[in-house]
Amino acid sequence: MRSLRVSGSSWSVLLLLAAVVLIPGTPAGAQERTEITAWSVNLGGSVADKSRIDITVERWSTPEERAALAAAFRDGGQDALLEALKKLPKVGLINVPQTPAYDLRYAYKFPAENGGSTLVIATDRRILPGEVWDQTRSTDYPFELIEMHLDAQGQGEGTLSWATRIWVDKDGNLELEVFGNSPVMLTKITAKVKKPR
Repeated sequence: MRSLRVSGSSWSVLLLLAAVVLIPGTPAGAQERTEITAWSVNLGGSVADKSRIDITVERWSTPEERAALAAAFRDGGQDALLEALKKLPKVGLINVPQTPAYDLRYAYKFPAENGGSTLVIATDRRILPGEVWDQTRSTDYPFELIEMHLDAQGQGEGTLSWATRIWVDKDGNLELEVFGNSPVMLTKITAKVKKPR
């Protein structure tokens, strides 16, 4: 397991709650379709090394949805956040090798330096039958989180954490723990925006 302490301004991996609670985002307007291609560098045994990952964002999450997730976490911690996330309408799809495409529940884009952007994408993780049957600790890590840093041309790098849990420690610090080794590094990311007709 890899445990990560997030302090509002210092940690570079701005995942789900950092985007929800700390970062002012771009409100959803006319919906664009964003098609993202990335290549994985497997550091944690989750997917084959140098595999292609395709993500389609059909709509960006709204400020109201962000606020609902933040409120759920404040009121009930990870379990409440997970239930609130599951209730959101899908925002897009992700397709990884040897796995049918599945829904994404949260996608937010906010501006970065030099005309670039940071994308934060999240969904409830698929819990495999073997995990439930064997009652493995991995079932305590219910989130799949993706963070991407793109330049003005829509190219960049990022990370994909297949199994993550989120909590606040006794000192009030946001903690993210990745099950297994490290997140999967995403390289050669290309994002293409399809304008609404």
